[in-house]
Amino acid sequence: MTSFGEFIKKEREKKEWTQTELGAKIGINSSAISKIEKSKKILSSSKLPRLSEIFGIDLKKISEIYFGDKFAREAYKFNCPETVFAVAEETIKYLKSKNATQGKLNF
Repeated sequence: MTSFGEFIKKEREKKEWTQTELGAKIGINSSAISKIEKSKKILSSSKLPRLSEIFGIDLKKISEIYFGDKFAREAYKFNCPETVFAVAEETIKYLKSKNATQGKLNF
């Protein structure tokens, strides 16, 4: 698995775009693209739909790489054990089930 920044760089290079060209397509400068590709800056999640569109990659796939990288970096930063991801997965299941049952009202 690569970092989100490495993923961005790889996809940009496949298209043979410069950092300036990619930045113009998503509305940020080339300096920011450079930092994102080096994992020194995090891209705003609001840019993910545009990346999906210009790279021609499913938004779910891009979101998976983006958030997986983001969560892993936070867990690493705080020296969390790998079990934290199993806890997060269970929490997601709980939140989804709670949200689904809230939508059903029986009178």
